[in-house]
Amino acid sequence: MSVGRLDAAGLRPDDLVFLVVVVLVVGGGTVLAGERRIRIMNLEAFRRKPLMGIVRGLQSDDLEPVIEHAIEAGLETLEITMNTAGAAELIRRASEIAGGRLTLGAGTVLEIGDLEAALDAGATFAVLPTMVDEVVNVCVERGVAVFPGALTPTEVYAAWRAGAAMVKVFPAQVAGPDYFRELKGPFGELLLLACGGVSAENLGSYARAGADAFAFGGSVFRAEWMASGEYERIADAIRGLVTAYNKVSCIEV
Repeated sequence: MSVGRLDAAGLRPDDLVFLVVVVLVVGGGTVLAGERRIRIMNLEAFRRKPLMGIVRGLQSDDLEPVIEHAIEAGLETLEITMNTAGAAELIRRASEIAGGRLTLGAGTVLEIGDLEAALDAGATFAVLPTMVDEVVNVCVERGVAVFPGALTPTEVYAAWRAGAAMVKVFPAQVAGPDYFRELKGPFGELLLLACGGVSAENLGSYARAGADAFAFGGSVFRAEWMASGEYERIADAIRGLVTAYNKVSCIEV
């Protein structure tokens, strides 16, 4: 197996690209699917700016302005959910539009078929609303960063033990920031992604309580803003989150 860096369109300079041989097991037999090029998320880069946007229900006409405004506002990591119509093609096009300026992944990945489609389209990571063993296992085997969702301590620890890059605590607003402090008591080594109800106003509270990364979706990428072409409002909301994170990260330093 060869490993190297590529400068192809859609790749960030610090993304790793692996040529892998994929073996599929069908009906008890083994079929060689051939060499595939898989882009791998740079987790260290994400941890330096741990903000993840979530876009659901994106329309094709909104893709380019949403991507451009998100990048201009300072966002570096974005997931497109697989329950969005034509999600794989949107990921493929987003990669071309971003031209290496944005790390792209797939969200709401619940089936192996969705994972395969997302990776083929250029997704560099997968986010799940819950723990789906077969999806997580394939990601771990291929070195794809995976963020499974969990809520209870048992679920959180099981997801981490399974090989999660970070565990997505979802929905975070159900428990609030103090819950992260309680989780980090016994599970100090775990990396936690707060998702659900994260805003510029409460991001600092989540960070101080122990959250390692922060995801935001419907409150920023609002369907009504996209429908009315109010992309600058999306950019402003992202800027608010970036500013909130910069403030708390400076305090921690």
